[in-house]
Amino acid sequence: MSEHGELVERVDERDRVIGIVDRGEAIRRGWLHRVATAVCRDAGGRDDAGGRILVHRRPDGVSRFPGQYNFMVGGAVDVGESYAQGAVREIEEELGVRVPVRHGVTFLCRGAISPYWLGVHEAVVRPSEIRPDPAEFAWHGWWSEDELRGAMTRLPFVPDAVEAYARLRASRCSTGR
Repeated sequence: MSEHGELVERVDERDRVIGIVDRGEAIRRGWLHRVATAVCRDAGGRDDAGGRILVHRRPDGVSRFPGQYNFMVGGAVDVGESYAQGAVREIEEELGVRVPVRHGVTFLCRGAISPYWLGVHEAVVRPSEIRPDPAEFAWHGWWSEDELRGAMTRLPFVPDAVEAYARLRASRCSTGR
């Protein structure tokens, strides 16, 4: 959905709702709002030992991060929606499948464009069942954790995704996942 006319919950530094605003205005004014994402893996698993990660390149003609790589699927959390609900909805919108998600980490992301609270989830999807939205995906492939880490040093990745990856890995280490 276009961010123009898209309503989101404005939140404070502790992720508490303080109002409902237009997403475009929130971005222009640097107001905190919520974004939900998911790292999608194939049925090989969710941990470092298994499960390839869905990686995609953004189309060249998009307004944000054209031609850059990402491994998260996501977008703004709708008014009244939880992070998990938002992640499930975004997977369905962008990949055409409805799957459950597991919470990974939520943190205050200062963002390359504006600050926001980012909820990162993990999901298992079947590669044969996804139908990537061409408005969001110019290309996609399935990479191992090692391939992804190496690519992040060589290819242009969405900056917020690089931070999210580090936070997610740190969270896994602290929880033993």
